[in-house]
Amino acid sequence: MSIIVKAEARESEKLSHLHFYFHDIVAAKNPTAMRVAQAPSTDACSALFGAVVMIDDPLTIDPDINSKLVGKVQGVYAFASQSDVSLLMVYNFAFMEGKYNGSTLSVLGRNSVISSVRELPIVGGSGVFRFIRGYSEAKTYIGSQDWERCCGI
Repeated sequence: MSIIVKAEARESEKLSHLHFYFHDIVAAKNPTAMRVAQAPSTDACSALFGAVVMIDDPLTIDPDINSKLVGKVQGVYAFASQSDVSLLMVYNFAFMEGKYNGSTLSVLGRNSVISSVRELPIVGGSGVFRFIRGYSEAKTYIGSQDWERCCGI
């Protein structure tokens, strides 16, 4: 997933624009996203309503999972719709590199997975992102390595 982070700024505030990729690996030898709970009817629902997934995803500068690791995306998402694949996402971008090392961005919002671009609110942060406000734009990116890793193609 490609994430673009945009922070709102007033005249006296700094505006930041970050672009990075996080890799939500659900079907592999070492998954970074794991279902930790579900409702009794989850598997019978095409939208997976009631499933809860914990994540510890790599955050990289390029779509290639082997590109430079700049942090982790850690948190949880839950399948929150009975009719379409929409997630309630609660996670932190935890940065481990450069001037953002040790800082976090906190996101809480709805992710309608089938939409080409999704906007999720940034509700806070720590370190250099203390008192931040803004939003992130999520776009699904599927490269050939992703298909190979996911589907054995």
